[in-house]
Amino acid sequence: MPNPNPKITTCLWFDGQAAEAAAHYTSTFPNSYITEKTYYEGPEGGGHHGFERGSVKTVSFTLNGNAFTAINGGPIYTFSEATSFQIDCDNQDEVDYYFGKLCGGEDKVMECGWCKDKWGVTWQILPKQLFKYMREGNAEQTGRIMAAMMKKEKIDVEALKKAFEGAE
Repeated sequence: MPNPNPKITTCLWFDGQAAEAAAHYTSTFPNSYITEKTYYEGPEGGGHHGFERGSVKTVSFTLNGNAFTAINGGPIYTFSEATSFQIDCDNQDEVDYYFGKLCGGEDKVMECGWCKDKWGVTWQILPKQLFKYMREGNAEQTGRIMAAMMKKEKIDVEALKKAFEGAE
């Protein structure tokens, strides 16, 4: 019989930046911390995908209660927009905070409140009001909200409200 409460951990593959990324993420999110690091030693150390013996192999960490493992596995795999992490923000201050901490500059900003961090991980930084307006809106309102959201910049909560209300 399968475990009724399996632990699910997100694993992120890096090319040497696992410790740096884990430290940044745990300093960005509340209730977050690094739980363990492993190192390249023994037969696989000193050459496995170019990593030196004693360099970080994996970093286990928790982001606000969610388990992650970052692995330095080499350049074989890279991140893509097919996987992203959604941050539901209570207000514009939270949107601004996470956008500032995670987005790697204007060239990394995508439509719909999405961005890539300096390691290529994709984040969706979305205000809760977006979901409320999309749920409560009619076709005309949701069309205006989608148009306001499709801009290549962080989402503006006030602009969403104006789109919902029809005030431009």
